[in-house]
Amino acid sequence: MANHSSQQTAKGQNAGSEGIPAPDGPANLIDTDYVIGQDNITASPLGINVDLHGKVFTFSSLVILFFVIITLALQDEIEPIFDAMFSFLTGNLSWFFLLSANIFVILSIVLIFTPLGKVRIGGMHAKPDFSYLGWFSMLFAAGMGIGLMFYGVSEPITHFDTAIGGTSMENGARTDWAPLGAAGGNEQAAISLSMAATIFHWGLHPWGIYAVVALALALFSYNKGLPLTMRSIFYPILGERIWGWPGHVIDILAVFATLFGLATSLGLGATQATAGLGYLFGVPNTNTTMVLLIMGITAVALVSVVLGVDKGVKRLSQFNMVLAALLLLFVILVGPTLMIVTGFFENLLSYAVNLPALSNPFGREDANFTQGWTAFYWAWWIAWSPFVGMFIARVSRGRSVREFLIAVLLVPSVVSVLWMTSFGGSAIDQAVNQGFEGVREAALELQLFQMLSQLPLTAITSFVAIVLVMVFFITSSDSGSLVIDSITAGGKVDAPKPQRVFWATIEGAIAIALLLGGGLTALQTAVITTGLPFTLVLLAACYAIVKGLMSEPKAA
Repeated sequence: MANHSSQQTAKGQNAGSEGIPAPDGPANLIDTDYVIGQDNITASPLGINVDLHGKVFTFSSLVILFFVIITLALQDEIEPIFDAMFSFLTGNLSWFFLLSANIFVILSIVLIFTPLGKVRIGGMHAKPDFSYLGWFSMLFAAGMGIGLMFYGVSEPITHFDTAIGGTSMENGARTDWAPLGAAGGNEQAAISLSMAATIFHWGLHPWGIYAVVALALALFSYNKGLPLTMRSIFYPILGERIWGWPGHVIDILAVFATLFGLATSLGLGATQATAGLGYLFGVPNTNTTMVLLIMGITAVALVSVVLGVDKGVKRLSQFNMVLAALLLLFVILVGPTLMIVTGFFENLLSYAVNLPALSNPFGREDANFTQGWTAFYWAWWIAWSPFVGMFIARVSRGRSVREFLIAVLLVPSVVSVLWMTSFGGSAIDQAVNQGFEGVREAALELQLFQMLSQLPLTAITSFVAIVLVMVFFITSSDSGSLVIDSITAGGKVDAPKPQRVFWATIEGAIAIALLLGGGLTALQTAVITTGLPFTLVLLAACYAIVKGLMSEPKAA
């Protein structure tokens, strides 16, 4: 890597082109002859403009289309295959997901306390593009969305029930789903353990995964002048070979991981929205309804893509965040307020106490919990990481690495703890102190609505929850198609809109195929399967981050 001043760019003039600004102040640009989009195919078949990376786009789209067609054509045959794959992968490789996620968190924390934390994203003199408030809200909005709506009630109450039920053995192995050693019959201990396990899945580890990808993308785009794609991260390892097949494979894996991660979220969202519509308006809770819902919401996302209303989507996202904040505030004020306030701090303490045991990848006795919950979550976050990481990278220019990592790790984690404490804690309180069994007895996708049924203004809050799920669905689909389009367009951030239309349509098609081909297990299997190879990509990225940061000038 050769040093350049901020006024110089790489030979290919990558920095400052295609929407990526040149570094502001001293930065260590990578000297390469590659020009963004030089391997792209540009054409106008039937009057439709395309500008895409031939190999990455063709291979990704053909494999995914084949998957969708086969899954829809052979639904009955596919479901047992998904079941077997999920059991095999989680049964044999849950330790790998747990160990990898630990590495991502440890690297993020170590970088905060080293001199490398002084490096500024976008060059030594770069200024932040957004205020702290705007930046924090976008960080949180990027990474969770539908997941918090789907699991906010169901996960804490599920862990509570399994924990209080204690452990059960058969043929020398545990058959229960309780985290760690359970808390048989002890209500307070079960509450503490259930909230610690929930926060574990929504706290530092997912955000450590996002932080690694976001920091790597930001560093190699804004400081090194390379395209905003996953292959750029590997320049310290592969050098100029990132422009050939090694780089193509990395970008193709990123496309697969992002698409199936998004499809899983869209599938969960459709399941919950359908259940909510049935609960509130008597709409039939069937596969047909879910498919129609996915098609309808995908159509809305397509309209926003075609019209280019990025500002509209941005406003929709901001509206959604305000709506989510109001729903959270409502639950805090009319629910068990004192329990929520005190529980927030108690749950944080319980999380800290149980974190070493929960994150231990080896010698675990709670196999069902680590394989069925944690391994799925880590694979899901890893699959989402190119999408979320690219978004966080785009909004974080001008921040120091230390400032970036502290914010990305802590701010969304604290909000997630508050959300889970409020929604999950309210559901547990209803079961323990009010004798209400509705949440426990309901299906996962209905548990949020059952919890809200015990609070005032049930119809309004339930409707708000359905709207939240749908808008998260729309914005995720639109933003996800933008990220995938950028990857398959060789790093261009302004590729023709028909390509985004194609990917938004594919996202909906994959969600439908997975739901019809095995439901929740199929969604989980897709995430585990695509998250596995991409975990290897992220582990290699950890080395590239350190190598890239060490070559950067640091602020005094």
